[in-house]
Amino acid sequence: MLEHVIENKNFASMMKRHIQELIIHFFEQEQNFGILCTVDDVSFDPFLPKSIKSEFRSLTLFFLAGYTFETARLEEDCLIFEAGFGSDNFGSVVTVPLLSIMQVIVDETPVLINLARYKKEQKVKKEINDGGVKNSMDAFLSNPENKKFLK
Repeated sequence: MLEHVIENKNFASMMKRHIQELIIHFFEQEQNFGILCTVDDVSFDPFLPKSIKSEFRSLTLFFLAGYTFETARLEEDCLIFEAGFGSDNFGSVVTVPLLSIMQVIVDETPVLINLARYKKEQKVKKEINDGGVKNSMDAFLSNPENKKFLK
């Protein structure tokens, strides 16, 4: 029964909205906070060295305070911020999809817990890949000059 709730698209939309509203509230109140998130869904620009990324667990806590908090923003269903990692303080822009945030934490206390497991992005990627190969082949075959490559 619980799986029907947490894998539901409407439930996921509601959770994403709650996460977004809470983060906006914390921005307005200048309240530092942490996010516990699924690190496999997080992107880093530039990529982190393997020596640093290998230290992350599947659920990783990022604390937004100081410079990291000042650079944080919401953009297209993602929380984006700059952070330094490792002993050399390797700088990277971190992009976290809102639904990958499992908890929002203030003073070591979770103030929001996200149980949603619905992932629209995974379904979209599959459709794009399947259609993209077919469309690419159609475009290739539509040029008579390319027929000589197919024997």
